[in-house]
Amino acid sequence: MATFNVPTKSEVSPANQGIFDNLEKAVGFVPNLYATIAYSDTALGNYLQFQQGKTSLSNKEKEVVNLVVSQVNDCKYCQSAHTAIGKMNGFSEEETIQLRQGFFSADTKLDALVKLAKSVTINKGKVEEDVLTNFFNEGYSKANLIDVIVAVGDKVIMNYVHNLTQIEIDFPIAPELEAAV
Repeated sequence: MATFNVPTKSEVSPANQGIFDNLEKAVGFVPNLYATIAYSDTALGNYLQFQQGKTSLSNKEKEVVNLVVSQVNDCKYCQSAHTAIGKMNGFSEEETIQLRQGFFSADTKLDALVKLAKSVTINKGKVEEDVLTNFFNEGYSKANLIDVIVAVGDKVIMNYVHNLTQIEIDFPIAPELEAAV
């Protein structure tokens, strides 16, 4: 299997060097997964533009999707990154664990979102009728449904990049579910 190192700023294209500068200003560092995407001269810019697109989902709802999809796809990097980001968006450590386990007891609407995101990911978009009905009954719209699918696609990209490259995780490591339960 190929070994992937995290490229440094001097090893990426001039366009990606500019993106690295912007990430350092905005986040304080260049996350290793973003740096790895910079192996491509165009993928990092394209991905960030896609990721930062407008959506009907709140930041908290996006983190629900990110945590659920990352758990289904067994991406340790994204589980860790989105546990940290989820906490920044108001979730407790225990709640991030619940989300990764596939439910959310504190809010029936977010629980419906968890179950939909999990089903979309596991079943490759072929969601069970009761899951979809519950999603709509909790107040979500068809526009929200499309935005969830887009968010799942976003996270699948990152999950696959990490699962293939296995680059070092530069966020606090999310607890293993077995140990956390």
